[in-house]
Amino acid sequence: MDLRLDGKTALITGGSRGIGKAIASSFAEAGAKVFITSRKADACEHAAAEIGHGCEWLAGNAGSPDDADRAIDTCIDRFGGVDILVNNAATNPYAGPLIDADLPRWQKTLDVNLTAPLFWTQKVWNRYQKENGGVVINISSVGGLSTNPILGAYDVTKSALIHMTKQLAPELAPGVRVNAICPGLVKTDFAKALWEDGKGDQVAQAYPLNRLGEVDDIAGAALYLAADTGSWITGQILVLDGGGLVAFNKVG
Repeated sequence: MDLRLDGKTALITGGSRGIGKAIASSFAEAGAKVFITSRKADACEHAAAEIGHGCEWLAGNAGSPDDADRAIDTCIDRFGGVDILVNNAATNPYAGPLIDADLPRWQKTLDVNLTAPLFWTQKVWNRYQKENGGVVINISSVGGLSTNPILGAYDVTKSALIHMTKQLAPELAPGVRVNAICPGLVKTDFAKALWEDGKGDQVAQAYPLNRLGEVDDIAGAALYLAADTGSWITGQILVLDGGGLVAFNKVG
């Protein structure tokens, strides 16, 4: 299989750490010109230096349409286009029953996890991919396919992102492929509260593959979808959860 991205440009939101950084690194190593964005300039600068291969960056809030405009325009100015958009940035400011979620934190979750991927995709489509084709990869969550006593607000937005992926796939076809990846519990700082202090061991034991996910597991799948290997795949949801959804003994 030819997992190469030579001549392609990739823009990854939330690309300074965790899954986003791993995807950026894998794309750069596969020959893509990579542009990352995240909220903090120092984190972006540090991540870009580690990613190497000429990685460029611009700090900004993924939930801000104005920051999206700046990032997309800068990426196109520096690299000539946006062949691959990875909507990875996410937030989870509220934990608890959905029925008790306060509206400000609910709105922030909705803005970053659902509305932002839509307007990033709209802007990239209108400025480049409509005429040139490309790939959109949405990073959803396995939580969008089930329920959880404390992550309901987050999971509702991720479930909606799954449906958005399916809706946009035929709308943007045939020139643009739109797919989503749904990770299970991955060992990142973002999910640290779910796996630190031994909590992850219990989850891992319930996964048929008997381990938590690593960021490279997700990066490899993103590379497969972005490269020519995924050229006949659109509107699909790729679950990467160590078999958690089909486990006989589930946790959570």
